[in-house]
Amino acid sequence: MKALAFRAIAKSYGATQALHPLDLEVRPGEFLTLLGPSGSGKSTLLNIAAGHMAPDAGSVMVDGVDVTRLPPRRRNIGMVFQNFALFPHMTVFDNVAYGLRARKVSTTEITRRVSEMLELVQLGGYSARRISQLSGGQQQRVALARSLIIEPDVLLLDEPMGALDRQLRKRLQLEIRRLHQRIGRTMIYVTHDQEEALVMSDRVAVFRDGRLEQIGTSRELYDKPRNTFVAAFLGESNLLAGTVTAIEPGRASVRHAGIPMEIWAPADDGLVVGQAASVLVRPETLSLVAPGDGLPGEIVEVVYLGEMQSMRVRLRDRSSMTVREVGNMHKDLKLGDQVGLRWDADKARVLPQSAGTFATGSDPAGLPETEAA
Repeated sequence: MKALAFRAIAKSYGATQALHPLDLEVRPGEFLTLLGPSGSGKSTLLNIAAGHMAPDAGSVMVDGVDVTRLPPRRRNIGMVFQNFALFPHMTVFDNVAYGLRARKVSTTEITRRVSEMLELVQLGGYSARRISQLSGGQQQRVALARSLIIEPDVLLLDEPMGALDRQLRKRLQLEIRRLHQRIGRTMIYVTHDQEEALVMSDRVAVFRDGRLEQIGTSRELYDKPRNTFVAAFLGESNLLAGTVTAIEPGRASVRHAGIPMEIWAPADDGLVVGQAASVLVRPETLSLVAPGDGLPGEIVEVVYLGEMQSMRVRLRDRSSMTVREVGNMHKDLKLGDQVGLRWDADKARVLPQSAGTFATGSDPAGLPETEAA
């Protein structure tokens, strides 16, 4: 298990800054996910780590050794691509054995190690099959086996499940997670799928426009996002936009545009009075109460989700908030019903406003909606 570190790494493509100078530490044996929208710099950073791309500035360190100028074959870093990059004319055995043969490993040793690796990825008995005879999930396991068999110090995975259907992705997420726990390799996984990131990772690094916005465990990022972009990108969010009106130790007050009330919630240091900010309220922390109690609103959408129910409530300023309830306690609610909204102030959070934080869109009447994602 070895650590990987990026020191002041930067990369541009012409006038486009793909990566602004950043520092990032990947711990030995850690499963770190790089999460962000397309074009945020995730794959660029991964290719720099692998040696397929040279940075404009900065260095890549493996256990304190600078490998920035080393070619890929001398870094002992494995990589699994989205398209798997398997050799279609070879059998499963030959695909997995390819790296060992390139390293002049003996035939006896190759046979032993390939057999063990195929058992590890649950492909024992598939060694003689052609790649064209395998399903997408099986091909992904071959790609993993081929990368792991050379015993890399670090394994990089660049959206390896992007072309698979949802059910297969969900199953393989858990299989890769279990595989990581068994072998203990340092792994860096790139995705734009927040569910993959939350399910699989020891820590998640959120990227945006070539910058590292925040890094932490899934729970840290979900419960204590640094700004509205991170909050909106990880999980569904209600973001009540407004202006900071007062600050006390550990919390702040925001006046939401159009709603004549002060909203107090926990906050990090650094906010100032008059600053644009949003109050983050997760849908599962909202409660529906009787009309006249809490923040008044009207039910404008009800979605049945099996074990839970999602409802959208339009507020008086024509913005809306999403409520998610387990157990369908309010299964008799219908469109147009008047309700009140309450939430535990300690579970909300005041966040600095990020430029360009995305929203889910407008309500059915085409009216502006409270930021949500």
